[in-house]
Amino acid sequence: MRRRQLIQAGLATLAAPRIASAQTKAKLLKFIPESDLAVIDPIWTTATVTRNHGYLVFDTLYGQNDKYGIEPQMVEGHIVEDDGLTWKLTLREGLKFHDGEPVRARDVVPSIKRFAARDAFGASLMAATNELSAISDRVVQFRLKKRFPLLPNALGKSGTIMPAIMPERLALTDPNKQVTEMVGSGPYRFITADRVSGAFVAYQRFAGYVPRPNGSASFTSGPKIPHIDRIEWHVIPDAQTAASALQTGEVDWWQQTGSDLRPGLIANKQLRVEIQDPAGGIGVLRFNHLFAPFNNPAIRRALLGCISQTDCMQAVGGDDHTIWKDRVGVFSPGTPLATEAGIEVMASPRDYDKVRRELKAAGYNGEKIILLGPSDQPDTYAMALVASDALKRAGMNVDFQTLDWGTVVQRRSSKKPPTEGGWHIFFTYLNGTNNFDPASQLGIRGNGEKAWFGWPDAPKLEALRAAWFEAPNLAEQQRICRELQQQFWEDVPYIPLGAYYSSTAYRRTITGVRSGFPQFYDVKPA
Repeated sequence: MRRRQLIQAGLATLAAPRIASAQTKAKLLKFIPESDLAVIDPIWTTATVTRNHGYLVFDTLYGQNDKYGIEPQMVEGHIVEDDGLTWKLTLREGLKFHDGEPVRARDVVPSIKRFAARDAFGASLMAATNELSAISDRVVQFRLKKRFPLLPNALGKSGTIMPAIMPERLALTDPNKQVTEMVGSGPYRFITADRVSGAFVAYQRFAGYVPRPNGSASFTSGPKIPHIDRIEWHVIPDAQTAASALQTGEVDWWQQTGSDLRPGLIANKQLRVEIQDPAGGIGVLRFNHLFAPFNNPAIRRALLGCISQTDCMQAVGGDDHTIWKDRVGVFSPGTPLATEAGIEVMASPRDYDKVRRELKAAGYNGEKIILLGPSDQPDTYAMALVASDALKRAGMNVDFQTLDWGTVVQRRSSKKPPTEGGWHIFFTYLNGTNNFDPASQLGIRGNGEKAWFGWPDAPKLEALRAAWFEAPNLAEQQRICRELQQQFWEDVPYIPLGAYYSSTAYRRTITGVRSGFPQFYDVKPA
């Protein structure tokens, strides 16, 4: 009952006339997120909505600029000794958590360990680490087994999972359990009492936040200056309702517009519509490798012949080729490690009869396949419908279950059999810098129970990923990535569905919107 009443109250608030006072506008910003914030622990999930929430509440040791370079954030700097085997990171003075306690090195150490227990890049760093310790209140020391020059990159990565720094008492939480108390040192405090699952969350400016004193505001790096007192996230699953709320000024910012409504929003001179993340996202059909039939690589390989990236992306972005691309493999198109190695398996003409024969030869006997389709994520739902139809045309017995994204996020973490509340396939996007290199690419990990949801066991992919870290130069990295992508088509941990570049839209009275993903520190309403 409380949820229904609060949703109705929220819609009534959105429908009410806006107070024109400049002072009021400077204090409150209303935002429509990509989905409900079902999980608030940024270490526990790879959901981008949780990452976006995390950057409000928490801060990171390093940040990433618009050119994807790494810069100090919570640290004032580091020194490297012993021929690259000892790193000493010094925290900036004056950093505080939301409970008033200072940020100390002893908070940082368990935070890094908890992050690394769930993140691919962090795990690689810790595998190269002999000892991680707090040698004073402000100095964290890594003693390495071997050189790891990408150490700042691992601790400043902008993709999911977020390398959030938490108080020691929270950071010591089992990484397989969610932290539900939100105490960070970021620019905004999470208002727990205001949260209504599926409808609403709010944040309050943290007066004790200490921004980085120098540099330029760029992506997740530089000074983070909070100008807004209160930020409200209003979950509006219906895209037409969301568009109307933005156009009438009832909200200030809509994170993801959807391609069908984009032209109308562009035509509204009171709005600014832009692609916020130039890296885009790669659509993904993710298999559950724990259970039949997708524990059989021959069945996964057979399905490469029935999925059309062009059809999936046209369903998402229409005929506007400026916002989508096909012929997409493991890495983001146009980035240094992107390759078309083996892409013919996705780009050749689709042959459903051939796929049926291959499925039968591989042992598929008509078992029901449970697909999870998020109805409140139009850009994901559209490609899920197209892919589902292709699987049916190839002879698979598909049970397409329509859910909200928050439920998908919760359910995809289940390792129960599909007939007992688990799943066979879910759909999502691997976004942004996650797709630039093997270090952060979630979907290629083949380390079984420790891998991303789906849990593939792919030792050859793991070996190639490890070899990438040892590569002495870009040319060798590129060679390894070509080989890795060829192996990817053999193991098929997921099927890439194309690259999509979604748009964000906000009132022209808003300034200071950073690139990459929604960040709120520099945002100023007029």
